This record gives sequence, C-alpha cells and structure tokens, in this order.
Amino acid sequence: MDKNLKDFQPTQDYLKDRVILITGASRGIGKAVALECAQLGATILLVAKDLKRLEHTYDEIIALNAPQPAILNIDLEAAGADDYQTIADSIDKEYGRLDGLLHNAGRVGGLTPLQNVDIPTWSKLITLHLHAPFLLSRACLPLLKNSQDPSILFTVDETNKAYWGAYGVSKYGQVGLLKILADELDGDKKIRVNGVHPGIVRTDLRTHNYPGINPHEFPAPETITTPFVYFLGADSKGTTSEIYKI
Repeated sequence: MDKNLKDFQPTQDYLKDRVILITGASRGIGKAVALECAQLGATILLVAKDLKRLEHTYDEIIALNAPQPAILNIDLEAAGADDYQTIADSIDKEYGRLDGLLHNAGRVGGLTPLQNVDIPTWSKLITLHLHAPFLLSRACLPLLKNSQDPSILFTVDETNKAYWGAYGVSKYGQVGLLKILADELDGDKKIRVNGVHPGIVRTDLRTHNYPGINPHEFPAPETITTPFVYFLGADSKGTTSEIYKI
C-alpha cells in the first residue's frame, strides 16, 4: 500500500470500546502493541504461554488506567481445536464480540539447514505459525461477525530463504493464509484481513538469532506500533489483503 503509516496519528480514543485479542502479548512486538492499543481505549485479551510475563503486561496496562485486560494463558504450540473453541466461548460469554485479532506469536527455533531440523521442532513451529492462526481465526469468526468493524491482522515475515527452516516455511505459508482469508471474507461483514511486516526490531527473536550484532542497533518494539494500531482501528476500514512494510 502507498499510505505512509509512520505519519499516522491516532486520536486518544481511537480504539475506545474495542475488544482486541493479541497473541504473543507477553513480550516484544505483541506486548508493545497491547500497551499502545490499551492506552487508546481498547480492552486487550492477552494470549501467550508465559504466565508470569503475561501478568507483567497485565499490570502495566492497569497502571495506564486503561480498560481492564484479560489473560488467556495458552500454549499455541500445543493447543488443539477444542482449546480455541473454549477461548471463543469464553470471549462470547464475557464480551459478545471480538473487534480485532492480531496473530503475532512467533519463534524461530534456530537457524539451520532443513535436513538438520528435528521433527518435534518442525511440528511445533508449523503449529505455532500456521495451525494456531487458522484454528483461532476459525473459532473467532462468529465473534468477529458480531462486531461493527472487525479486523484480522498478522505480523508477517519474509524468510523464505536458506537456513530459516520451519519458521521460514510456516511464515511464508502464513501470508497465503492471510490472502485466502482476505479473499473469502471480503464482503462478509467487511471483515478485513491485513499484515504488517515490522522489519528488523529489537526483539528476543532477533537477538537470539543474531547474537553477534548489538541489539541496540535495532528499533525498539514500542517505536513501530503505529501501523498495527492503524489496521486495528476504523481508519483502515475497507482495506484488506494488504501487507504494510515498516
């Protein structure tokens, strides 16, 4: 897309009264987006497997005097369809709808040739990046259709190159999932589906895989949240199947 989202300046109540679920919300980009969205008025449903870190994110949101968030402690690498339906049922009971869904959780699992990737690692990463977004989206579609302005968003990455293994394959496939969902849902309650490519950011994912580079050379996660906020709010209405590169 041509729009320069670096210049986007949301109003203080840009996300007021919205219910937004964010996976990988315990650290990095997911946490930064959760804090920013909460500050703009959204009720955030925090999803990750690290309960202690989720509780820290929860406490930081409360300290902002933002709407009370909720913790959904789940291991996306191990959860099945029934687990996601349970999550959707609990959201339906508490809120009756879902206005935004950000698929952000990610893990590399090490840089190595495909022939050296062990089967358990392959299975977990394919599950995390492909099965989990599919199953969670599928379970939450009825909730999104209850929203007046629903948005599905992916944190995408272009890593279809040597040594990125299951992460590279699954993130490449994730773009396919995004495009198919966008095409199928366009016109259906105008559920828009987009992606943000954050580029190089100072996250655990980046520093673990580039240990020889000073992490402070990379921008901090809280400096790149604006495009995510844009796509989760009303100003992106009518825009779908787009991938914005920061």
